[in-house]
Amino acid sequence: MRTIRPWLWLLLLALLTGCASTGGEPSTGPSDPLEGVNRGVYGFNEVLDDYALAPAARGWTRITTPGVRDSVGNFFDNLAAPGVVLNNLLQGKFRDASATTARFLVNSTVGVLGLFDPADRYLGIAAREEDFGQTLGVWGVENRPYLVVPLFGPSSGRDVTRYPVGYYTNVLTYVALDTVTMGAFTAVNVINTRAQLDRAARLRDESAIDPYAFTRSAYLQYREQQVYDGNPPQDEDPYGDFFDELESGD
Repeated sequence: MRTIRPWLWLLLLALLTGCASTGGEPSTGPSDPLEGVNRGVYGFNEVLDDYALAPAARGWTRITTPGVRDSVGNFFDNLAAPGVVLNNLLQGKFRDASATTARFLVNSTVGVLGLFDPADRYLGIAAREEDFGQTLGVWGVENRPYLVVPLFGPSSGRDVTRYPVGYYTNVLTYVALDTVTMGAFTAVNVINTRAQLDRAARLRDESAIDPYAFTRSAYLQYREQQVYDGNPPQDEDPYGDFFDELESGD
């Protein structure tokens, strides 16, 4: 069954929305020299979430069950599997590439086009996440400068490359018959993901911290975790205790 741990909820939420704007002065640093501009884009993404994504997600939650939402998430994750295979190969992770290929074939057939996940449940082949931003990180490209992209949310000068590569390695790009169909599938994916992040949204709103700085910290931590396969160099982070509490409360 498809699950999302709390720290990943927070990061995924950051990817979909700019969270909440703040009235504090920008505090630029080496990883965020464009903070003033980024906060403006962040505010735009907040409005988008408040007036479009969040209401649509609440409506979607009312008419679907958790099982349906998991299946929809599985479906879209499965469509992105070829991109994961490609990036595993580019990183020299040939065993992971083989495992993800097998997972894709099993879930696309036995799993009914990826709606279900028998590869994980019965064969123990868990999902792996790899994208071109991670690949560049493995190759030594630094994750800077930090960027907040309109509609997409947190990114960086390195990580924005994952969007075009992800588009051209996603099965949906080649099976969608027209722009309307592609747009409809994309909308369902975004709304379904946002619906699964409701708990993260509440946790974020209840946190007495700078939402912009929190999102930036969450994103940079998460990407470092991905590049180092969960074993990054240990650096002190102002929100590290918060993430530890979320993880222990899962």
